[in-house]
Amino acid sequence: GQSFYVPLWVVLTCQSALALGTLLGGWRIVHTMGSKITRLNPMQGFCAETGGAITLFAATWLGVPVSTTHTITGAIIGVGAARRVSAVRWGIAGNIVVAWVITLPATAAISALTYLVTRLAG
Repeated sequence: GQSFYVPLWVVLTCQSALALGTLLGGWRIVHTMGSKITRLNPMQGFCAETGGAITLFAATWLGVPVSTTHTITGAIIGVGAARRVSAVRWGIAGNIVVAWVITLPATAAISALTYLVTRLAG
């Protein structure tokens, strides 16, 4: 067709998967972001969220694709480091960065495997 169309069942399935993922594991992410990287008080949380939002708006306006998770993690680390560098648990921040680096090739490999399996099956 001439216009882009996403079937309603695809939209609902994606929304359901995101909601289920947030329900089952979202609390761990919130806990890690809010208290394991660095302890945030309400003012610091506000500053991190505001900084992250401004960064996302600017990136969107410039057409730069960014991850909201990466953006808010950077903002939280920045707020913690602004208080004092030792306030950030750098080991946990490092583990997060390693997970980000592993995610891209892992998803590429899984996508390639899925493509090969569906190609052989069909």
